[in-house]
Amino acid sequence: MLVTKRELLGGAVTGLSLLAVPSILRAAEPDLSALNDIAAGTAPIGAEERRARIARAQGLMKANGIGAVLIEPGSSLIYFTGVRWGRSERLTAAVLPVEGDPCIVTPFFEEPSVRQTLGVPAEVRVWQEDEDPLAVVAGFLKDRKLAARPIGIEETLRYFAVNGLARALPGAKLVSANPAVRGCRMIKTAPEIALMQAATDVTIAAYRWTYPRIEKGMKPADIGALMNAATRKLGGDPEFALVLIGEAAAYPHGSRAPQVVADGQVVLMDCGCTVQGYQSDVSRTFVFGTANAEQRKVWDHVREGQATAFAAAKLGAAAGSVDDAVRRRYEALGYGPRYKLPGLSHRTGHGIGLDGHEPVNLVHGEATPLAAGMCFSDEPGLYLPGKFGVRLEDCFHMTPAGPKWFSQPPTTIDAPFG
Repeated sequence: MLVTKRELLGGAVTGLSLLAVPSILRAAEPDLSALNDIAAGTAPIGAEERRARIARAQGLMKANGIGAVLIEPGSSLIYFTGVRWGRSERLTAAVLPVEGDPCIVTPFFEEPSVRQTLGVPAEVRVWQEDEDPLAVVAGFLKDRKLAARPIGIEETLRYFAVNGLARALPGAKLVSANPAVRGCRMIKTAPEIALMQAATDVTIAAYRWTYPRIEKGMKPADIGALMNAATRKLGGDPEFALVLIGEAAAYPHGSRAPQVVADGQVVLMDCGCTVQGYQSDVSRTFVFGTANAEQRKVWDHVREGQATAFAAAKLGAAAGSVDDAVRRRYEALGYGPRYKLPGLSHRTGHGIGLDGHEPVNLVHGEATPLAAGMCFSDEPGLYLPGKFGVRLEDCFHMTPAGPKWFSQPPTTIDAPFG
């Protein structure tokens, strides 16, 4: 994903003034004494789990004729090696060979820092400032006798690294690493599911604490500050807190127009956090005060759309068929057709795990069959430009018996958090 929710919503709760109204001061320093860390007992992903991931990837590499995979810093590097590092013009990367331990390639002066989060046995090869890091990668591949075999490129690898590897290994066959990397990451294990459940539990608890503290006159930043403060106290690391009020809720990722809580206004919240790196993503829509007939009708239709998606998520079904089922139902209710407004202008859901948005998506045309261990958001919102929008979002994971919710969807606009 090129733009994350965190990036999109950056600054949403910044710039609070010391001269702000009392509600903002309470949002900035709320009384959190009633909240406790509910994520304290979660276990981080350990070395044994990461070794098993590498073994699964190597099996998939063999099955797909891939000799090695090149991975830059990001969630895939964390997934396989534990290394937490940022991307810069100085390449740090992992080479995952089809057999044996991986290799970490990094600048000489960064090696001690990189080793601090390395969570699996690995060779570390360094390069100096006047050397070509891709030549070091090529040297490892030659030493392992893998240079003549197809080399998998993880899908977020930057062009300069791909191009540099092609120069360092003329004639090398560079292929997509998706069969191995996606093949592992799309299927979550029990420890991953447990961390995603913990993150969701934190988000739901933060919502329940925040909801009764929303006051007339509050702005989105005030509400977001409350939500983030509660999330931290409950043991999560806030990832995003999108709050849309009134007409702004008709635009899925918001509006820069001024927004203030008022009687009869829709409030749409889309919030998530991480626990041990794994993400939650939950949306709720409610009305401050009393909902009118149209707001109730649209809310009920979205609740129906969410249930339709969940029912369509059957093992072996194409991921895109879930989106198709929702659009058929919405079109029967008079929305759309397809992505037209008023209606559902975005996909029904996205994959989720270490990244808030990761492959594959619940979107028309996606042929990947649903399998146990896959995790998705279920968020078929309805948007009425010039009026308001409604989004209900809960994530689920596929089990051998079918889909299972991480958070239970609400059943009425009058009790959005149960």
